[in-house]
Amino acid sequence: MSDKHQENNNQVNDIVNDVTLDKKESEEILAKYDREFAFRRLEGPVAKFVFIFAVIWSLMQLYTAAMGVFPSTIQRAPHVGAALVLIFLLYPARKKDTSNKIPWYDYIFAFLGFAVSAYHVIYYKELVWRAGVYNNMDMIVGIIAVLLILEATRRLAGPVIVCLASFFLLYAYFGMYFPSFMAHKGLTIKRIAVFQWISTEGILGIPIEVSSTFIFLFMVFAAFLGKTGIGEWVTNLAVALTGSKMGGPAKAAVIASAIEGTVSGSSVANTVGSGSVTIPLMKSIGYRKEFAGAVEAAASTGGQIMPPVMGAAAFVMVEFLNIPYGIIALSAAIPAILYFTGIFITVHFEAKKSGLKGIPKEKLPSWKLLLKKKWFLSLPLIGMIYLLGKGFTPMLAALIGVILCIAVSMILKETRMSLMDIIDGLAEGARSALPVEVSCATAGIIVGIITLTGLGMKMSGGLVKLAGGNLYLTMVLTMIGSLILGMGVPTTANYIIQATVSAPALVSLGVHPLAAHLFVFYFGIVADITPPVALAAFAGAGIAKSNPFKTGVEAFKLGFAAYLIPYIFVLSPILILVRPEGVSTFVFVLAILFALATAIVGMVCVGTATTNYLITNDKWYERILLLTAGVLLIDPGLTTDIIGAAIFGGVWFLQTYRVKQKLESESL
Repeated sequence: MSDKHQENNNQVNDIVNDVTLDKKESEEILAKYDREFAFRRLEGPVAKFVFIFAVIWSLMQLYTAAMGVFPSTIQRAPHVGAALVLIFLLYPARKKDTSNKIPWYDYIFAFLGFAVSAYHVIYYKELVWRAGVYNNMDMIVGIIAVLLILEATRRLAGPVIVCLASFFLLYAYFGMYFPSFMAHKGLTIKRIAVFQWISTEGILGIPIEVSSTFIFLFMVFAAFLGKTGIGEWVTNLAVALTGSKMGGPAKAAVIASAIEGTVSGSSVANTVGSGSVTIPLMKSIGYRKEFAGAVEAAASTGGQIMPPVMGAAAFVMVEFLNIPYGIIALSAAIPAILYFTGIFITVHFEAKKSGLKGIPKEKLPSWKLLLKKKWFLSLPLIGMIYLLGKGFTPMLAALIGVILCIAVSMILKETRMSLMDIIDGLAEGARSALPVEVSCATAGIIVGIITLTGLGMKMSGGLVKLAGGNLYLTMVLTMIGSLILGMGVPTTANYIIQATVSAPALVSLGVHPLAAHLFVFYFGIVADITPPVALAAFAGAGIAKSNPFKTGVEAFKLGFAAYLIPYIFVLSPILILVRPEGVSTFVFVLAILFALATAIVGMVCVGTATTNYLITNDKWYERILLLTAGVLLIDPGLTTDIIGAAIFGGVWFLQTYRVKQKLESESL
């Protein structure tokens, strides 16, 4: 029986053996589109030092999760310092630099990164005693820290966010020269430097607080999940479940990416991870290469809005809103379901329109056998959902998740982690956390200046004034801002900036705070599939060997629901589980179920409109009607649901009649 199970497990791999990417090609695509993977492959003593340093860093984070965090600056400054050391040793100054040797100046930068963080530890008591009274050494250390963080961010997150942070630093100093509401008297270099690094409101503010506690641990958890082989198992299971259906490999991509993406904050990494299998499979059954790359990109991007873990920015939201993470994850559930339902439906109708069949069933393994043999791999994720639902802190939930990963891996010999695997998982978790660390640190610079100068309230008021106090226009301007920022700023930093500037503007117009923050969170994420710069789609195009821009346009169409849903839950917060006053629990639950059911029908309408196919090819006016019906059905409300259903039924009748007429004419 064990031989039969092994043969069954290997069948999916046999099917895709000739079409999937090898590891080297996947790594090249990742390095091209995601700076995180363009690191030096070190050798010798330096490689050992970096490896040991990363492992110790992860162990320290696990220790604080178990025993409690250190005082604020003792917890946060060494956390940033550790990230700086690893970044300057691992990442070259120029992206095109393929040398694996570390230049002399990067050793100096790494040492300075360690030194500025050690300053907080060595002089901790003195800094506390003379809080508010700073000397020239504080200023020098602060200046060095800011410059190091900007350079590390440039290497790992790109120049856009660095230029943005630099603008705000210049604004803080030259404030008196700025026009209108932006003007202020200007701050000294000493004031800016010590505020940014010595206080806990700039670089060491909320973003790094969250990064040094919740986010890092979930990166380690994700690394350990990868070591268990859950990614490959989920992909194989998804192919086994849907592979034989119409357009099966594309549906498998949607399912696999929805699950795998829950524990990763990188749309590009998700795309390449599961896309190296699913994209070639989609192409092999006849999907257009642009569409195949777009399906994986859209699904992988959506992983960041999929509970229970979501993207790293969701943990920052906990601090901004001061509500438990479990509530945020639960509130995001229905929008996430609608997002993936929309992609799944679009994939189905595209396959139906093109007449694409699935993989022959006899060539697929039994999903029952896959579940029977490795069902236990899902326990860490299930455990995470349970713990967060029970009110455990994200830190403790992540720690227990790591322990569960190690425990379940021991059940079978083929999944069993060795001691070296465990140590590798710690090192990999630390490296994968680096992009988030520098993004949070640089976002802290921006947020710190906005707070220090009082610009936040001015910009929020200015946004509302620009929109003439109109909520709809304010939402559109906020969406545009998030999408533009997302073209060059990582998701987490994008959310932090928009949560400081745009979310308060929405709240001032009566929007529920959770809805306002989820609104900017969603649009920061879907920037990865929004042309002209759509990094996840570009990565998918790299695998599919397709035109990047065309792939981006296809991804935009597939993820179209993501551009509608935030508007709907702002106007109707029931979709994010906000209960209206005076409504009983029973009525509230019924209202949610009804809203979800009608919204799913609405997603069918949107999917048929974007693919131009329902029962047959849509007429131009039918596409408009279907899109209108979709929006009306997604919006909770009896009147809108009735109108939307009537329009959908009318189009269904028209197409049924047209098909019937065509068949009758052909039979004559």
